[in-house]
Amino acid sequence: MSDTTAPAATTPALIDGEDVLTDAVSEVRSPYDDHPVGAVPACTTAELDRAVTVALARHRGGAPAAHERAAVLDRAALLLAERTEEFAISIAEESAKPISTARVEAARAVDTIRFSAAVARTLTGEVVPLDASSAGAGKVGFTKRVPVGVVAAISPFNFPLNLVCHKIAPAVAAGCPVVLKPASATPLTALRIARLFEEAGLPPGWLNVVTCSGSVADHLVQHPDVAMITFTGSPEVGWAIRGRAARKRVSLELGNNAPVIVEPDGDWATAAAKIAVGGYAFAGQSCISVQRVFVHRSVHEGFVAALAEKVRALRVGDPMDPSTDVSALIARKETERVASWVAEAAGEGAEVVVGGTVGADGVLVPTLLDGVTPGMTVCHTEVFGPVVGVAAYDTFDEAVALANDTRYGLQAGVFTSNVATALAAADRLDFGGVLVNEVPTWRADQQPYGGVRDSGNTREGPAYTVREMTEERMVVLQG
Repeated sequence: MSDTTAPAATTPALIDGEDVLTDAVSEVRSPYDDHPVGAVPACTTAELDRAVTVALARHRGGAPAAHERAAVLDRAALLLAERTEEFAISIAEESAKPISTARVEAARAVDTIRFSAAVARTLTGEVVPLDASSAGAGKVGFTKRVPVGVVAAISPFNFPLNLVCHKIAPAVAAGCPVVLKPASATPLTALRIARLFEEAGLPPGWLNVVTCSGSVADHLVQHPDVAMITFTGSPEVGWAIRGRAARKRVSLELGNNAPVIVEPDGDWATAAAKIAVGGYAFAGQSCISVQRVFVHRSVHEGFVAALAEKVRALRVGDPMDPSTDVSALIARKETERVASWVAEAAGEGAEVVVGGTVGADGVLVPTLLDGVTPGMTVCHTEVFGPVVGVAAYDTFDEAVALANDTRYGLQAGVFTSNVATALAAADRLDFGGVLVNEVPTWRADQQPYGGVRDSGNTREGPAYTVREMTEERMVVLQG
């Protein structure tokens, strides 16, 4: 995205139900062929302050009743279900996510909103047995969940619809007003879903969308009227936010270098087929894309051959072509970075089995490396590109140690037919989620999703996010 002063068309930001335009605008261009997709206002701290002021006023005025919030979410889900193709096209245009994958994201977002509606209707506190002590005799106690306050939501480019919904839909369910700062590369889909929520009946001021650069959005981090920050992005940025917002609630969903262990008794052919999807969908630009694969030495050769065949068959090209599996990374500099890491790994002894080159259209060819080692950048740092590295191991203990040798800890997978091995993996793999006979790229939107260490400090999924966005208030009644 680049600043300009003469865009073809500008989609306004949204504050208090009103369209907001600024003198300066930012152009949104396709990562695939650089054609202009649209433009948005280049907002400043003045717009952020106005949005927070509006949101705080809504919070202090009290949230709509739970049944009203649930009804808004129900209507939003119905509207989105009717328009999934429209949203899929928007996703594909501004992010270069292949249209077939974008359609899946749009369908998932419908579920995210529906699960949030269910939480709005069922969120409860608990009864506290005060008369369990003599001091509480004659008193009744219970807790209730109340909105935490203004939520500042900072969303990433890689899921410009569903990850936005994972922030705003639970906030609506919880009764929290939101100031959303969408990713600078993909703001149009966020603005589109915000207007859909208004159409669904969300009152003005409960969802404000301010399009601005990351440096401007930093203003939200220490804003005195923001009660909570929910951020999805890189560990470096996320933990820096946490360090500067000591008095706020800060929920972080960050990076990963997702490992998969393939045991000799596991269905390694199925593992290869799943990894060919889980490692390369959306060009690997997901924090749970398969990155490191540890395969038992006895099946290593056959596994690599099977995976190489699947990777070579992936279609590369225009994201609007339904047959495309892999398209461009979000920016040319990211393509250059990932290609340099592949070259570095090859120079350090890894074998480039498939890919490793950039095509004439500027798209990095899906790449499979064999013989990777923990010290390689493609292993110890999140690649966020269409690259999977394979290494052989001799014992399960060795495989677990290799998988756990990371500063990240979001999700991990293991393929085995042995129940004891599966249970051992669940105990010993130090990740927020362990998937058996499935790749760590798999996620259900209602599950508690999140990581440990540099992968974050929270659990997403509407039921879990709503609890993060509410406070527990104790109520005592004297009889």
